[in-house]
Amino acid sequence: LRVHVLELLSRILAPDYDVRNAAEKQIKSLEAIDEYGVLLAELTVNSQNDLAIRQLSSLILKQYVEVHWIKIADKFQPPETSPTSKSLIKEILPHGLGDGNSKIRSSVAYAISAIAHWDWPDEWPQLFPQLIQTITSGQPDLVHGAMRVLTEFCRELTDTQIPHIAPVILPELLKIFLQQDQFSIRTRSRAVEIFNTCICLIHSTGDNETVGHLLPSAFISELTQALTRSLQVANGPASDFGLKKDVLKTLINLVPNVPKQMGETVPLVLTTVWQELIHGAEYYVRKEVNCSEDDLETATDSDGEVLSFGSLVYSMFDFIESLLDSHKFRKVVKKSLEELIYYLIMYMQVTEEQTQIWMQNPDQFVEDEEEETFSFSVRISAQDLFLACCRDFKKESSLALVSAIQRHLNESQTKQRNGDENWWKINEACYLALGSVQRLVLEAMEKSLVQFDLNSFLSHVVFNNLTSADLLAGRALWLASRFSKIMPHETMKQFLEATVHGLDETHSPLIRISAVRAVFAYCENLSNTDLVQLLTPYLSPLLSGLLSIVTQASVEVLALVLETIRVVLSLNTEITTQYQDRIIPLAIAVFLKYSNDPLVSSLASDLLTELASHGTCNKQLQEKLLPTIISIFNAPVGKVTPALVSTAMDILANVIRKMKPPLEDLFVHSAFPAMVKCAVNSDDNAILQNAGECTRALISVSMDQLFVWSDCDGNSGAYYIIQLISLLLSPKLTEHSATFAGRLVSMFLCKAGDRLSTENVEAILRSVLCKLQQSATLTVAQSLILIFAHLINLKIESVVTFLSSLPTASGDTALHYVMTEWCEKQSMFYGSYDRKMSIVALSKLLEYGISSNDSRLMNINVKGDRIFSEGIRTRSKTAKEPERWTVTPLLVKIYKLLLNELQSQLDSDGKEKDFFEWEDESDDDASGDEEVDGRQTLSDLLNENSVFGVESEEDFDDDDEDVANDPVNQINLKDFISNIVRQFAASETHNQHFVSHLNEEEKMTLQRIST
Repeated sequence: LRVHVLELLSRILAPDYDVRNAAEKQIKSLEAIDEYGVLLAELTVNSQNDLAIRQLSSLILKQYVEVHWIKIADKFQPPETSPTSKSLIKEILPHGLGDGNSKIRSSVAYAISAIAHWDWPDEWPQLFPQLIQTITSGQPDLVHGAMRVLTEFCRELTDTQIPHIAPVILPELLKIFLQQDQFSIRTRSRAVEIFNTCICLIHSTGDNETVGHLLPSAFISELTQALTRSLQVANGPASDFGLKKDVLKTLINLVPNVPKQMGETVPLVLTTVWQELIHGAEYYVRKEVNCSEDDLETATDSDGEVLSFGSLVYSMFDFIESLLDSHKFRKVVKKSLEELIYYLIMYMQVTEEQTQIWMQNPDQFVEDEEEETFSFSVRISAQDLFLACCRDFKKESSLALVSAIQRHLNESQTKQRNGDENWWKINEACYLALGSVQRLVLEAMEKSLVQFDLNSFLSHVVFNNLTSADLLAGRALWLASRFSKIMPHETMKQFLEATVHGLDETHSPLIRISAVRAVFAYCENLSNTDLVQLLTPYLSPLLSGLLSIVTQASVEVLALVLETIRVVLSLNTEITTQYQDRIIPLAIAVFLKYSNDPLVSSLASDLLTELASHGTCNKQLQEKLLPTIISIFNAPVGKVTPALVSTAMDILANVIRKMKPPLEDLFVHSAFPAMVKCAVNSDDNAILQNAGECTRALISVSMDQLFVWSDCDGNSGAYYIIQLISLLLSPKLTEHSATFAGRLVSMFLCKAGDRLSTENVEAILRSVLCKLQQSATLTVAQSLILIFAHLINLKIESVVTFLSSLPTASGDTALHYVMTEWCEKQSMFYGSYDRKMSIVALSKLLEYGISSNDSRLMNINVKGDRIFSEGIRTRSKTAKEPERWTVTPLLVKIYKLLLNELQSQLDSDGKEKDFFEWEDESDDDASGDEEVDGRQTLSDLLNENSVFGVESEEDFDDDDEDVANDPVNQINLKDFISNIVRQFAASETHNQHFVSHLNEEEKMTLQRIST
């Protein structure tokens, strides 16, 4: 077998494809032989064999272990290796860890790690003692091989194993790390990586006593000092960027995980990191920014990871940010803030390589400049840390920024006088930093916290840079636009003229794209101010410049320009009318070409919607847009993409909403029936949902026209709407088709009123009930339940009568079913408007039920409060315990739901009050909560999802015009419920029949509004 395997391995290495292919198939068949794996292990570790044969054997062995070692493995293929062969392989492989060839060591280590994943500790208890013996051997190759195994080995440890492993392994790892003359950089780097893994695992136990025992202060102090000293070692035989990066990663984890043990060593670490940051800035500017040296140090480790200076910089920034996140250590950063921001601006300079990439690929420039960019670079990382500092220390960072800019600009002037061709790069970085936190700087100036003659700076320094390097000139245009609100009128006119000139096709993409951004900022900043009139003379040339870019723009640039054109049009109806002949065909062409691009197609839709909002463009929109849309709806199935159809429906809906009734006949007589017919022949969710939204827009704007019109077969607009609703609620379609049906049905029934026959209304409501019974997601259930809420707010008696007349499969009435579902899901309803609509309807049901003493409501019982068992409840016990609930009369449950919502509203008000009563920002521990303009960090994005953030759920409702125009949306829910509860609480009915059902929290809520 040995001879046969050697022969096949040799053939696999042959240059001839046919020979190779035949040998690979033959050797694959040998996997069925039990001794095959043992033989591969022997061939791998035997140094007498040819190196190529050994490497190939080790590669095939790795694959063999993955496929045949154990049946429960994902990649398993029979047969499973026998216990005897497993034992022999585990005995043979450790001998290869000390091989003189690093590739053999790596392959052997991988195979051992793969086996250990399944066999350690139960089936391979001697592995860990073997590895410890190996790393204490003092033999560099053997230690290197063992370290590779330990790297994977430690990742597999559990919190119950680490207390036994850590005391043995950590001291030995520290010894290896300290012996820089004996062990290679990569071996010592792996020691640090294992430290990091173990520290995280120890901390994850959550037991302070265990953490203190396994990571005592004396050991942490020794480790921290050793790691800190290593950062001071110059790159060479004993250190490189990769080692320093791993060291910093470990220090980053030590700060939050063992802050007590770190103690007074943090300032020492920070001092070292600080020195590395300073020296690194000079290195970075010299080698990366200015490319004054060709020998850029970029290497890879044995795993292929890049060991560049950039990776070290990211780790340094991460370390500083970890201090910002630590309440205990953030003051250390604050003390050095001025110098930190000075050096961060140095790191924010653009590299020569990046400039060339942007010149060749304008799309990349647009993408990298986006606030929520997915790109990553030293420049972006430095900006993120800068913004984090500004967020946490508002006053101090504004002072530090102004000081840093003044220093940098003075230095750049000296460089310029000395003929340094790269002098402009630091100016561009300064402008980037200043423009990113424009609001912070303006507020600091208003409060006289900083002395900065911004107007003089803009008119003399920034304006003079408009004739400098392209990127600086573009950045100067952008920066000026950020401060347009406080700019003197004459200065603004100069910059506006420069912006118009910057859009000219004679300029480079960097200037033109920056000019586009500047136009957007001017329009956005001045749109709701008296200063907007200063823009009026420039709108026409700005639009001409923007349109000249569109014709040759790539996708990202096109998106930016379309968005900017829309903002310009929003400022002036006269200009919009003047340019409609060019912009309408452009928007149509873009939506046809880019219907599969969600961003670009939505921007084309926004542009057409903006044109419709001015009224003066409606005739041309009807003549040019509607025939295109109708032809898309009428196209045979398969001739147009679903994306194009759904986008056409979205555009039609948006345009209709901006028009005033009565609509032109073409909308109702042609576009509407074509759209409905297109939808009923589709099963695409996007098409069905957009068809529903488009129909809702038509109902909202011109319901009367739909009822008056009928097609050549006598089918009315109402007939078409009912057809679409029936499809959206069809039990044959997935429930997602009904996601947006709720508001469509609600509006149709409410707007139609008595014009709909009783048979049609009841048929629709039966379909709603049927779909509700099928729904498994809250979104769909909420949408459908809210239909009944809308109707209850209009005709409560009719709704109760109808639902009471319908039996369900369980023998109860539909009223019982709907109220059970509603009460169970009410507390989970989301969206400000939907919650208001639901609460108003429930309050009417409560009032109606009590005043009428209606037995149909009185006889319904639903789930009340959860019943918990007494005594200590563990997680496992709770999981096994079946849920138990009290049974509560429906009207009592409704009252409890009102109190629950009231409590939520009161708590929310309390949080908002606390939010706005934060301490003075000069306090050491205060954390700035203001939004910082410019690129967003992850924490900013997360903060925006809070109740006080930019993207709260109420904002989504604000985008819906029907919601915005509904009086229910204007209700203050806290006041509304408080008034109802106060009046009801004073009644005899409340005291006799309701109080006894309230729990302690609900009684507390009652007390809160009565005091």
